[in-house]
Amino acid sequence: MPGTHFKVEIRPQLPERLERLQELANDLYYSWNRGVRRLFRHLDEQTWINSNSNPKVFLRRVGQKKLEQAARDPIFLGDFRSILSEYDTYIQERPLTEVESSLDMDNDLVAYFSAEFGFHQSVPIYAGGLGILAGDYCKAMSNLGVPFIGVGLLYHEGYFTQRILRDGKQLADYPHVNPEDLPVTEARDAQGRELDVNVIIAGRPVKIKVWEVRAGHIKLYLLDSDIPENTPQERVITGQLYGGDSEARIKQEIVLGIGGVRALRAMGLAPTVWHINEGHAGFQVLERCREYVAAGMKFDAALELAAANTVFTTHTPVPAGHDIFSTDLVRTHLSALINDLGCGEQRFLALGENSDHTSGFNMTTLGLHGSRFCNGVSRIHGHVAAEMESHLWPQIPPDENPIGYVTNGVDVDTFLGQSWAALFDMYVGRGWRAKLTDKQFWGKFINEIPDHVYLSVRHIHKNAMLKELRCRMIAQLTRNGCVESEIRTSIRHLTPPYDDILVIGFARRFATYKRATLLFRDIERLERLVNDTDRPVLFIFAGKAHPKDVPGKQLIREITAIANLPAFRGKILLLEDYNLSLARDLYPGVDVWLNVPEYPKEACGTSGMKAAINGAINLSILDGWWAEAFDGDNGWAITPHPELDAETRDAMEADELLNILEHEVLPLYFSRDENGEALPWIEKSKASLLTILPHFNNIRMASDYLRDYYGPAASQGKRLASDNAAGAVELACWEKVVAEAWPEITARLTNAPADSIVTGHPLPVEVTVGLNDLQPRDVEVECVIGQRDGLDEFIPVASVLLKPDAQSTQGETIYRADLCNPRPCDTFDGLQYYQIRLYPTHPLLSHRFACGLMLWL
Repeated sequence: MPGTHFKVEIRPQLPERLERLQELANDLYYSWNRGVRRLFRHLDEQTWINSNSNPKVFLRRVGQKKLEQAARDPIFLGDFRSILSEYDTYIQERPLTEVESSLDMDNDLVAYFSAEFGFHQSVPIYAGGLGILAGDYCKAMSNLGVPFIGVGLLYHEGYFTQRILRDGKQLADYPHVNPEDLPVTEARDAQGRELDVNVIIAGRPVKIKVWEVRAGHIKLYLLDSDIPENTPQERVITGQLYGGDSEARIKQEIVLGIGGVRALRAMGLAPTVWHINEGHAGFQVLERCREYVAAGMKFDAALELAAANTVFTTHTPVPAGHDIFSTDLVRTHLSALINDLGCGEQRFLALGENSDHTSGFNMTTLGLHGSRFCNGVSRIHGHVAAEMESHLWPQIPPDENPIGYVTNGVDVDTFLGQSWAALFDMYVGRGWRAKLTDKQFWGKFINEIPDHVYLSVRHIHKNAMLKELRCRMIAQLTRNGCVESEIRTSIRHLTPPYDDILVIGFARRFATYKRATLLFRDIERLERLVNDTDRPVLFIFAGKAHPKDVPGKQLIREITAIANLPAFRGKILLLEDYNLSLARDLYPGVDVWLNVPEYPKEACGTSGMKAAINGAINLSILDGWWAEAFDGDNGWAITPHPELDAETRDAMEADELLNILEHEVLPLYFSRDENGEALPWIEKSKASLLTILPHFNNIRMASDYLRDYYGPAASQGKRLASDNAAGAVELACWEKVVAEAWPEITARLTNAPADSIVTGHPLPVEVTVGLNDLQPRDVEVECVIGQRDGLDEFIPVASVLLKPDAQSTQGETIYRADLCNPRPCDTFDGLQYYQIRLYPTHPLLSHRFACGLMLWL
């Protein structure tokens, strides 16, 4: 019987000439700079692959002889010095951007709190779209040179790795993540000492270790409870990402929100903008309120001050994406904080009270109560979120409440295929990276690439993808006990020489609303399409279902069952363990990217953007980002039918999907001109790339946040903090007075308005308002002028403010305006409509409807 297996890692010593490889390995700059990754790969390709492309692990395992040989190799040294020169220039020189128009580069600092960050597969502290978006966002902040830090958690098991068995059963494995394998160092306080950070959870102090991560110009701080000073139950708080029950989650969120603030304070950092990326970090606002209360402020003023420079982003309309904790759980775990805030338990719990979930504490609601700048992540999602959360501003039309939107974008350097980057460098030099938002540049440049060159790059990426997928499928099928004939059939389209086959990709989290199986509603029709020998089609599926999502895991079983049918074997492939590495292989290689969520549940989606910047063409429901991007020429759109019941809607949209595939996608892909060239397909592919790359990238997204959210939040925070927070105190007091007075406010038209007037004549409007002890300056009276659309909906076009002009004999205030002066009546021809409304106003409000109060006549 064999004995125990031992293992030992023989670590090399870096030659002096290569010592700075360690510096490159400890900066997440490598996650978006392929030159750095290529440098490591060229040292020893197999060790690089075996190390999961992790530079720190690689440098511990690469052979000593390989390093010594590289230290004498003039070609490698030339590449090394070139990369170092580029890196040093990047770090030392400020980018030529206009960040200073939004922020004070010397005094402002943005703190971005997120439960996950997806920079690279070698740092497994992300689960999916939210984390990858956060990673891309941080990369943009570094590239723009924004004074910015990220705050998250260091998970010792991270998110699970996925195995899919022969019958489609998903197995989840949580490999241990050792900080030694990550580009992290111990964070220090302002005096260079080890940090001493504690949070109180359920009455017990929990000690938190803080790790520092460099990512180009910015830094991340990751919080870790797995240290000897804590009990075993406390050490696992930062164990799994999105693992455990509600109690485990609330503990994590206390560490992230409260511990994150305390860590920054211990390091002497004073952010002027606080960004909460989804509700997981919402407790951050309450910890900052606790600081202000401890300094002598009343709770309401403290909340106003903390919220003034807080930005909150909500990412999904799906209920499962909004953490709701029982009130008992909140009382138990946050009793010390409730006591310190001095606001009373009822007031505290009201901060998380949602009219749809009255029995729980909703972290999204807390985020909205605790911020004065809030947004969704696409135009549609902004409207949906405003409607969903309208209970916070019940008298305000949802379209006018404070929730706005910033549409997500992706990091081009991370997701653009290597051959595209090389082609761009060859045609226009490296300067294209500084023109990512220049639509005119991209329109001209992409259209001028010769079609045969463009198509050759597409083929290079497609063949590379098929080669990688072949290796993955062989390993997956072999492990599942498939015989050689089964494997050969399954990978026949992944084996060179490659057929001219249309490859359609679908890769995302397996959740029911994403409808991964919509394609299979008419299985006979699909069978006919994929088995047309003149027009072969290959569908690639990949994705994970949360281990507790039983319906999501059932989707994987259903796809597996269909993929194993004789008619579909080798035509539908389901790849396991979808992560950043597999994603970067798929996006440049697929021909069509498929996305079919239930409208309007796709808040944004970014996978289609990543495919499109590589020339893939989207076929998607008009939801999320695609509703903004689709122009009729750059892809295909499925019309959503939210007005129908679910069964009818799915049947109709599935039928449209198959119609588009059969009558538009397939004919276009296989059409050839007299020279055998696929010119119509190339034209559409170019349209996809040149319309999507310059707008749906992370630089545009970051610029939107800087201009519309960070700049105003920094200014608002300073306004309310000046003179010992006199503005916050004043505003909180005023809001309380207004809230008490508003129910008794009265308003009426003094005289019946004219039914018609002659052009050039005045149109006077007079409103008499009973202010209930408020001052005229506290109330705005507005006439909203508009028209009726085909559905008889009122569409605002313009507005006129009425001015307080006199007092009635009963002491009421009379507001007056002439709707035709200064605006001439001929601006509005024919029949017009108008409405009159009142709302409270104060010069310190961050949004004119922030109070949520409005009275319509």
